[in-house]
Amino acid sequence: MPTIIHASPLPKVDIPDVTITAHVLRRATELADRTAIRDASGSSTYTYAELSKAIYSLAGGLAARGIAPGKVVGLMAPNLPEYAVVFHGVAVAGAAVSTINPTYGAKEVRHQLQDAGASILFTVAMFAETALAAIEGTEVTEVVIIGDAVPGTTAMSALFAAPIAQVPVDPATHTVVLPYSSGTTGLPKGVMLSHRNLVANIEQCNHAIIYQENEVALAALPFFHIYGMQVLMNGLLSNGVATITMPRFDMVEALQAVQELKITRFFAVPPIVLGLANAPIVDEYDTSSIRQVFSGAAPLGAELAAKAAERLGCEVVQGFGMTELSPVSHSTPEGDYRPGTSGVTVSNTESRIVDPETGEDQPVGGRGELWVRGPQVMLGYLNNPTATAETIDSEGWLHTGDIGIIDEHGHMSIVDRMKELIKFKGFQVAPAELEALLITHPKITDVAVIGIPDDEAGEIPKAFVTTDSSDPVTLEEIQALVSANLVSYKQIRQFEIIDAIPKSASGKILRKDLRTR
Repeated sequence: MPTIIHASPLPKVDIPDVTITAHVLRRATELADRTAIRDASGSSTYTYAELSKAIYSLAGGLAARGIAPGKVVGLMAPNLPEYAVVFHGVAVAGAAVSTINPTYGAKEVRHQLQDAGASILFTVAMFAETALAAIEGTEVTEVVIIGDAVPGTTAMSALFAAPIAQVPVDPATHTVVLPYSSGTTGLPKGVMLSHRNLVANIEQCNHAIIYQENEVALAALPFFHIYGMQVLMNGLLSNGVATITMPRFDMVEALQAVQELKITRFFAVPPIVLGLANAPIVDEYDTSSIRQVFSGAAPLGAELAAKAAERLGCEVVQGFGMTELSPVSHSTPEGDYRPGTSGVTVSNTESRIVDPETGEDQPVGGRGELWVRGPQVMLGYLNNPTATAETIDSEGWLHTGDIGIIDEHGHMSIVDRMKELIKFKGFQVAPAELEALLITHPKITDVAVIGIPDDEAGEIPKAFVTTDSSDPVTLEEIQALVSANLVSYKQIRQFEIIDAIPKSASGKILRKDLRTR
């Protein structure tokens, strides 16, 4: 079969040959006195002029400490305005930032610091104990606290010095950030993203996420994760959007921020959309300022999106991306939402749907692995050429490990991850499809489906559900719902009620935790 390439239906964009910090601060002079980033509580606020000054001053202090091209700085903190100061201070100094999940234990932090080769670690006082334990046996010589120092650490305020200009780097080849991702398989790996990767992806979203003047966005999704880092922190700041940070998502605090600060953009993951659709407390707040809820990081069911959209009176759309794609490859243009899809291929990007068994491209509506090619594709995995070659082929196509469909309108839907597909008597069963159906049951508040080994069938689908009903859902009720909507081989054969579905900070279901139960 011939190669079938789905080009973006959106206009091409020009990608400036600049560093990510230059791009993020491109409107800093014009918007000097406007709020760039603040926390929801109002305890920390930076105008664009203040943010720019802080970034270049911190870069000067870092340079004086030997932070330069080839060096790596760890950043382990919740979302707060200073996150942008540290991230871009390191970038201006010519080094790379490795963003670390602040809920990690010392052993996990140590692995990332060692693998990335970090020499300084920024954190907050709350995580100082973990940080100090984690740096044992690593090249990290200093723990810097954003805020007041604790014993054994340095206060970030001590690092500010005379500002410096951007240390010269090649935007196309210089790694500026090293987030960690498991990719399609295996242990977390350092994803090398260049200045150009980040700048390109912000520009590639221009025709999908169209910001007006004086917009205000809620930034509660973690900045250490590529979605929060790029779509929120860098993407919002570069577009002149006032960015409101929250250290962790809390529905009440988020709704208060929406009402008081007139939030226009609400970035979410499916569990948050579930709350917006169902939580009674939502009705107690004025949410009329919200123009759009944008969901990512995991597939969002069409029914749930529609329910949340009707309740909030705004679009609820989704996009698709991964750390290795800086992160966006597909997004929903305003006014062009199609239920259940992740939108169209973004500007300057190509997609293919390839059958993983035969290697043949699939026609419109065909199911296969999503491949992506464009300027947002990572440089590779740090110190791991084998994993890089397994993920990016010789023609530059990144193999996502996700099973997708592109419809006649050019909209892409993820139906599952390759390694999560359940094989029932040779038939492929997609957990995401079952989850999207089961969550519509009135007694189910959250759900995850995995395949469990079975001598006869190979694997059978098992559902884990949470419920707040005094009359718990039964297997018979679940099976009746599936029978009415899907073919028999997709039937749930076992189920278990649990207290909470295990999820990562970015909202992905931790299926491996369910498998080990």
